[in-house]
Amino acid sequence: MTVELLAISPEAEKIIEQAGRTCYMSFERIGANSASEFIQRLIKMGHDSPLEHACATFRIKGCSRAMTHQLVRHRLMSVSQQSQRYVSEEQFSYVVPEKIPQQYLEDYHNDMRTIQAMYVKWQERGLKREDARFVLPNACCSEIVVTANFREWRHIIKLRASKKAQWEIRNFANTVLEILKEKAPACFSDLSPE
Repeated sequence: MTVELLAISPEAEKIIEQAGRTCYMSFERIGANSASEFIQRLIKMGHDSPLEHACATFRIKGCSRAMTHQLVRHRLMSVSQQSQRYVSEEQFSYVVPEKIPQQYLEDYHNDMRTIQAMYVKWQERGLKREDARFVLPNACCSEIVVTANFREWRHIIKLRASKKAQWEIRNFANTVLEILKEKAPACFSDLSPE
């Protein structure tokens, strides 16, 4: 899986500080380095709404449909995903579960080839892609672009970077966290993978 940052609000921490200071009408306290401390104080107080004024957009490639189905359950995001209705899956790539025992790996690959053949068979029998896709596995690779505000990214990371989360979405959440910590440290430095 690859995770690419496509866009992030320019001067995100300054925007968040402006929004937060509007709540308290404390503009006189804005200084050269005031945003970081102020944002961290907001987060500690649980005053997260100013973080909604900055957002980040990521492209995720090579992830499974199983992972994207988990991700799209976070409803405060904008999502554009590769369509199995319009994009051919005759030679689909797929994700191999991390914990599959080595002795069963070849069986897994054989099963994926069988499913590819089933997909082609149903298209040859006249089914359109939108109907032939019903035989495709959750292991199918997908590509998705997601945009969320910083408050929602914090929520996603808290849930999905947890040890309780499924391994693939946990890897995604940890990668997003690393990127956002670098780009907006005041907003994400308090978060860490479990």
